[in-house]
Amino acid sequence: MEQIANIHPGEVLKEEFLVPLGISAYRLAKDTGLPQTRISEIIHARRRVSADTALRLAKYFGTTPKFWLGLQDDYDLEEQTKEAQAELDRIPTVSSLH
Repeated sequence: MEQIANIHPGEVLKEEFLVPLGISAYRLAKDTGLPQTRISEIIHARRRVSADTALRLAKYFGTTPKFWLGLQDDYDLEEQTKEAQAELDRIPTVSSLH
């Protein structure tokens, strides 16, 4: 089975919010008080979405901070799983606890 590419929150920000709403990264930065470089780095998957950024994006787009942090957590877990899979495979699973 072919694996779906891991999607960074910046791609969601760009493709699901900025492009459809016709909002530039510059305008988003100005309207939210975030540095334009931070927005650009998130969009280009070079920076994580922090709690502060999640709060501001949630307010601006009418979502929740957990939406943005959830996207980031999902992305991070997938990346870390790929990176550590061989080591994780060596860890036994305890099947029952007493």
